[in-house]
Amino acid sequence: MPIDTTDNANKQNNSINTNEIDHFNQLADQWWDRKGPMSSLHDMNDLRIEWINRNLRHNNQYYKSGNILDIGCGAGLASEALANMGYNVLGIDAGEKVIKAAQYHLDTTPLLPKGGSLTYKVGSIEELVHENQHFSVITALELLEHVNDPQNFIHNISQLLQTNGIIFVSTINRTLPAFLFAKVAAEYITRKLPVGTHNWRQFITPSELGKMAYSAGLRIKSIAGMTFYPNGWKLTQNVKINYIACLTNS
Repeated sequence: MPIDTTDNANKQNNSINTNEIDHFNQLADQWWDRKGPMSSLHDMNDLRIEWINRNLRHNNQYYKSGNILDIGCGAGLASEALANMGYNVLGIDAGEKVIKAAQYHLDTTPLLPKGGSLTYKVGSIEELVHENQHFSVITALELLEHVNDPQNFIHNISQLLQTNGIIFVSTINRTLPAFLFAKVAAEYITRKLPVGTHNWRQFITPSELGKMAYSAGLRIKSIAGMTFYPNGWKLTQNVKINYIACLTNS
Protein backbone atom coordinates (compact mmCIF):
# COMPACT_ATOMS: atom_id res chain seq x y z
CA MET A 1 0.00 0.00 0.00
CA PRO A 2 1.55 3.36 -0.98
CA ILE A 3 2.21 5.95 1.70
CA ASP A 4 0.56 9.33 1.20
CA THR A 5 3.23 12.05 1.25
CA THR A 6 1.10 14.82 -0.24
CA ASP A 7 2.53 18.28 0.43
CA ASN A 8 -0.15 20.88 1.01
CA ALA A 9 1.18 24.30 0.08
CA ASN A 10 -1.30 25.96 2.43
CA LYS A 11 -0.48 23.84 5.49
CA GLN A 12 0.57 25.38 8.78
CA ASN A 13 2.88 23.15 10.74
CA ASN A 14 2.22 24.83 14.07
CA SER A 15 2.37 21.57 15.97
CA ILE A 16 5.51 20.18 14.35
CA ASN A 17 8.80 20.49 16.20
CA THR A 18 11.40 19.57 13.59
CA ASN A 19 14.00 18.68 16.22
CA GLU A 20 11.58 16.17 17.74
CA ILE A 21 10.75 14.73 14.31
CA ASP A 22 14.45 14.31 13.51
CA HIS A 23 15.04 12.64 16.87
CA PHE A 24 12.31 10.05 16.40
CA ASN A 25 13.13 9.50 12.71
CA GLN A 26 16.58 8.36 13.86
CA LEU A 27 14.90 5.66 15.95
CA ALA A 28 12.58 4.43 13.18
CA ASP A 29 14.50 1.23 12.40
CA GLN A 30 14.50 0.25 16.09
CA TRP A 31 10.88 1.13 16.88
CA TRP A 32 9.55 -2.44 16.81
CA ASP A 33 12.46 -3.87 18.84
CA ARG A 34 10.83 -4.69 22.19
CA LYS A 35 14.21 -4.40 23.90
CA GLY A 36 15.28 -1.30 21.98
CA PRO A 37 14.89 2.44 22.69
CA MET A 38 11.10 2.19 22.42
CA SER A 39 10.81 -0.63 24.96
CA SER A 40 8.88 1.63 27.35
CA LEU A 41 6.19 2.22 24.73
CA HIS A 42 5.97 -1.51 24.09
CA ASP A 43 5.64 -2.14 27.83
CA MET A 44 2.78 0.34 28.32
CA ASN A 45 1.03 -0.17 25.00
CA ASP A 46 -1.32 -2.97 26.09
CA LEU A 47 -2.34 -0.93 29.13
CA ARG A 48 -3.24 2.23 27.25
CA ILE A 49 -5.04 0.30 24.47
CA GLU A 50 -7.00 -1.62 27.11
CA TRP A 51 -8.10 1.65 28.74
CA ILE A 52 -9.08 3.18 25.39
CA ASN A 53 -11.08 0.10 24.39
CA ARG A 54 -12.79 -0.01 27.79
CA ASN A 55 -13.91 3.61 27.44
CA LEU A 56 -15.15 2.99 23.90
CA ARG A 57 -17.04 -0.06 25.14
CA HIS A 58 -18.95 2.25 27.47
CA ASN A 59 -19.86 4.30 24.39
CA ASN A 60 -21.59 1.73 22.21
CA GLN A 61 -21.82 4.25 19.39
CA TYR A 62 -18.11 3.83 18.62
CA TYR A 63 -17.19 0.46 20.13
CA LYS A 64 -15.48 -1.54 17.38
CA SER A 65 -17.15 0.74 14.83
CA GLY A 66 -15.55 4.17 15.11
CA ASN A 67 -13.04 5.56 12.63
CA ILE A 68 -9.90 6.30 14.66
CA LEU A 69 -7.28 8.91 13.85
CA ASP A 70 -4.00 8.08 15.62
CA ILE A 71 -1.97 11.31 15.63
CA GLY A 72 1.79 11.02 16.06
CA CYS A 73 1.48 7.30 15.45
CA GLY A 74 5.23 6.71 15.12
CA ALA A 75 5.89 3.25 13.71
CA GLY A 76 2.38 2.12 14.60
CA LEU A 77 2.35 0.42 18.01
CA ALA A 78 -1.05 1.81 19.01
CA SER A 79 -2.40 1.95 15.45
CA GLU A 80 -1.82 -1.76 14.86
CA ALA A 81 -3.19 -2.74 18.26
CA LEU A 82 -6.40 -0.78 17.67
CA ALA A 83 -6.79 -2.11 14.12
CA ASN A 84 -6.31 -5.68 15.38
CA MET A 85 -9.21 -5.05 17.77
CA GLY A 86 -11.45 -4.31 14.80
CA TYR A 87 -11.26 -0.53 14.50
CA ASN A 88 -10.58 1.29 11.23
CA VAL A 89 -7.49 3.39 11.84
CA LEU A 90 -5.62 6.19 10.08
CA GLY A 91 -2.15 6.66 11.54
CA ILE A 92 -0.52 10.01 10.81
CA ASP A 93 2.96 11.26 11.69
CA ALA A 94 5.19 14.05 10.41
CA GLY A 95 8.21 11.73 10.40
CA GLU A 96 8.55 10.08 7.01
CA LYS A 97 11.02 7.47 8.26
CA VAL A 98 8.79 6.32 11.10
CA ILE A 99 5.82 6.03 8.74
CA LYS A 100 7.93 3.92 6.39
CA ALA A 101 8.83 1.71 9.37
CA ALA A 102 5.13 1.47 10.27
CA GLN A 103 4.17 0.49 6.73
CA TYR A 104 6.98 -2.07 6.52
CA HIS A 105 5.84 -3.70 9.77
CA LEU A 106 2.24 -3.79 8.55
CA ASP A 107 3.32 -5.31 5.23
CA THR A 108 5.41 -8.00 6.92
CA THR A 109 3.11 -8.63 9.89
CA PRO A 110 -0.47 -8.52 8.57
CA LEU A 111 -3.38 -7.63 10.81
CA LEU A 112 -5.49 -10.34 12.39
CA PRO A 113 -8.19 -11.83 10.09
CA LYS A 114 -10.99 -10.14 12.03
CA GLY A 115 -9.12 -6.86 12.35
CA GLY A 116 -10.17 -3.52 10.94
CA SER A 117 -8.36 -1.49 8.32
CA LEU A 118 -5.12 0.45 8.82
CA THR A 119 -3.72 3.22 6.64
CA TYR A 120 -0.65 5.38 7.25
CA LYS A 121 -0.05 8.94 6.12
CA VAL A 122 2.91 11.30 6.39
CA GLY A 123 1.62 14.70 7.43
CA SER A 124 0.30 16.99 10.15
CA ILE A 125 -3.06 17.52 11.78
CA GLU A 126 -3.10 21.02 10.31
CA GLU A 127 -3.32 19.41 6.88
CA LEU A 128 -6.30 17.35 7.99
CA VAL A 129 -8.00 20.48 9.37
CA HIS A 130 -7.39 22.24 6.06
CA GLU A 131 -8.95 19.24 4.27
CA ASN A 132 -12.00 19.55 6.58
CA GLN A 133 -11.71 15.94 7.70
CA HIS A 134 -13.53 14.63 10.78
CA PHE A 135 -13.17 11.55 12.95
CA SER A 136 -15.31 9.95 15.62
CA VAL A 137 -12.31 8.91 17.75
CA ILE A 138 -8.87 10.54 17.95
CA THR A 139 -5.81 9.37 19.86
CA ALA A 140 -2.68 11.39 20.66
CA LEU A 141 -0.49 9.17 22.81
CA GLU A 142 2.81 10.29 24.32
CA LEU A 143 2.73 13.24 21.93
CA LEU A 144 1.53 16.38 23.70
CA GLU A 145 4.90 16.88 25.41
CA HIS A 146 6.63 16.90 22.00
CA VAL A 147 4.61 19.52 20.05
CA ASN A 148 5.42 23.19 19.63
CA ASP A 149 2.16 24.65 20.93
CA PRO A 150 0.06 22.27 23.07
CA GLN A 151 -2.91 24.64 23.25
CA ASN A 152 -3.04 25.07 19.48
CA PHE A 153 -2.58 21.32 19.10
CA ILE A 154 -5.61 20.60 21.30
CA HIS A 155 -7.60 23.21 19.40
CA ASN A 156 -6.76 21.55 16.09
CA ILE A 157 -7.75 18.15 17.46
CA SER A 158 -11.12 19.59 18.46
CA GLN A 159 -11.56 20.86 14.88
CA LEU A 160 -11.08 17.31 13.59
CA LEU A 161 -13.53 15.73 16.02
CA GLN A 162 -17.08 15.09 14.88
CA THR A 163 -19.99 15.90 17.18
CA ASN A 164 -20.12 13.58 20.21
CA GLY A 165 -16.63 12.39 19.37
CA ILE A 166 -13.98 11.10 21.79
CA ILE A 167 -10.31 12.00 22.18
CA PHE A 168 -7.67 10.04 24.09
CA VAL A 169 -4.52 11.83 25.23
CA SER A 170 -1.69 10.29 27.21
CA THR A 171 1.25 12.34 28.42
CA ILE A 172 3.53 13.07 31.39
CA ASN A 173 2.75 15.27 34.38
CA ARG A 174 5.14 18.10 35.25
CA THR A 175 6.07 17.05 38.77
CA LEU A 176 9.25 16.21 40.64
CA PRO A 177 8.44 12.46 40.57
CA ALA A 178 7.96 12.73 36.78
CA PHE A 179 11.29 14.49 36.40
CA LEU A 180 13.07 11.84 38.44
CA PHE A 181 11.33 8.86 36.80
CA ALA A 182 10.57 9.89 33.21
CA LYS A 183 13.68 11.99 32.67
CA VAL A 184 16.54 11.14 35.03
CA ALA A 185 15.89 7.44 35.60
CA ALA A 186 14.58 6.60 32.11
CA GLU A 187 17.25 8.47 30.16
CA TYR A 188 20.33 8.51 32.37
CA ILE A 189 20.13 5.63 34.87
CA THR A 190 18.30 2.73 33.23
CA ARG A 191 18.86 4.02 29.67
CA LYS A 192 15.35 2.83 28.79
CA LEU A 193 15.03 5.96 26.62
CA PRO A 194 17.63 7.81 24.52
CA VAL A 195 19.04 10.90 26.23
CA GLY A 196 17.11 13.96 25.07
CA THR A 197 13.80 12.17 24.51
CA HIS A 198 12.01 14.39 27.03
CA ASN A 199 12.16 18.01 28.15
CA TRP A 200 10.65 18.28 31.64
CA ARG A 201 9.53 21.85 30.99
CA GLN A 202 7.27 20.60 28.20
CA PHE A 203 5.38 18.16 30.44
CA ILE A 204 1.69 18.99 30.93
CA THR A 205 -0.20 18.86 34.23
CA PRO A 206 -3.77 17.47 34.24
CA SER A 207 -5.11 20.88 35.24
CA GLU A 208 -3.32 22.49 32.30
CA LEU A 209 -4.76 19.85 29.99
CA GLY A 210 -8.20 20.57 31.42
CA LYS A 211 -7.84 24.30 30.72
CA MET A 212 -6.59 23.63 27.19
CA ALA A 213 -9.52 21.31 26.59
CA TYR A 214 -12.05 23.81 27.94
CA SER A 215 -10.59 26.55 25.73
CA ALA A 216 -11.06 24.26 22.71
CA GLY A 217 -14.66 23.37 23.56
CA LEU A 218 -13.79 20.03 25.15
CA ARG A 219 -14.00 18.53 28.62
CA ILE A 220 -12.14 15.76 30.39
CA LYS A 221 -14.58 12.87 30.82
CA SER A 222 -12.24 10.50 32.67
CA ILE A 223 -8.58 10.24 33.61
CA ALA A 224 -6.29 7.52 34.95
CA GLY A 225 -2.70 7.20 36.01
CA MET A 226 -0.30 4.78 34.37
CA THR A 227 2.14 3.64 37.03
CA PHE A 228 5.21 1.46 36.57
CA TYR A 229 5.78 -1.37 39.05
CA PRO A 230 8.49 -4.06 39.06
CA ASN A 231 5.97 -6.46 37.49
CA GLY A 232 4.85 -4.01 34.81
CA TRP A 233 2.58 -1.04 34.13
CA LYS A 234 -0.73 -0.72 35.98
CA LEU A 235 -3.71 1.61 35.76
CA THR A 236 -4.01 3.58 39.01
CA GLN A 237 -5.46 6.77 40.44
CA ASN A 238 -1.94 8.19 40.70
CA VAL A 239 -1.44 10.77 37.94
CA LYS A 240 1.82 12.19 39.31
CA ILE A 241 3.89 10.77 36.45
CA ASN A 242 2.16 9.22 33.41
CA TYR A 243 -1.55 9.64 32.82
CA ILE A 244 -4.16 9.08 30.12
CA ALA A 245 -7.33 11.12 29.68
CA CYS A 246 -10.56 10.80 27.73
CA LEU A 247 -11.92 14.08 26.31
CA THR A 248 -15.23 14.75 24.62
CA ASN A 249 -17.05 17.63 22.93
CA SER A 250 -20.50 16.47 24.03
